[in-house]
Amino acid sequence: MNPVDEVMNKEEWEMRPGGMLVQKRENGYDDDDNTPMFKIKVSYGSSFYDFTLPCKFTFGELKKLLAQATGLEPQDQKLFFRGREKDDAETLLMAGLKDHSKLLLMERPASKERKMEEARKKAEISKACAAIAEVRAEVDKLSQRVSALQESVYVGAKLDEKEFILLTELLMVQLLKLDSIEAEGEARIQRKTEVRRVQGYVDTLDALKARNSNPLDNCSNAVSVSTNWETFDSGVGSLTPPSISSSTEVIQDWERFE
Repeated sequence: MNPVDEVMNKEEWEMRPGGMLVQKRENGYDDDDNTPMFKIKVSYGSSFYDFTLPCKFTFGELKKLLAQATGLEPQDQKLFFRGREKDDAETLLMAGLKDHSKLLLMERPASKERKMEEARKKAEISKACAAIAEVRAEVDKLSQRVSALQESVYVGAKLDEKEFILLTELLMVQLLKLDSIEAEGEARIQRKTEVRRVQGYVDTLDALKARNSNPLDNCSNAVSVSTNWETFDSGVGSLTPPSISSSTEVIQDWERFE
């Protein structure tokens, strides 16, 4: 949509044949056919913008047109005519504009500072994300080594304990790198995710190290389960010993009589 049309839809203006922008008719009567039209030029930095507008057009309405053209929000604009900033409610005619008048558009300092701060934060987030990506690549490589150790332990291989310690230390180095990264916004979320990932691999290595040191633990667990099932068998393989204690008591009684 044309910027002028955009303003006309929101304000009480309409385009007449010939390209004249006038106020909308009310009750079918119009007394604005002879409203003067001003051709004005607005300079903004090294750019220039030309408009043909009714003299009753306000500077606030003009700012909306300029926002469409420049991307600078109306609240961040300052319009000057003859060295003085113009109020939004003031019309072109009230300000003394004439045909071919020139205006100066400037950005408010607060807007510049806000944009600079936003640009700074964006650059920091981008830098942090890049640093996290480097750590992620290193952790990917270490994760392959963790998987290899896990496979060896599960098939019953006896490994040197130093392998678990060294790999754990390498993961902790990456954890320290993540801790040193200053992160905000999306970068903070990425860092938190990667920290949890590294901690998960460290926990896995601790479990593998324990299993490698005590390979019989799993076997004892299996025996225990088997024994529990055997207790339900009637008579066969029962853990309940025969009533030897009563015989023992009898023998002990005979010994006492002797």
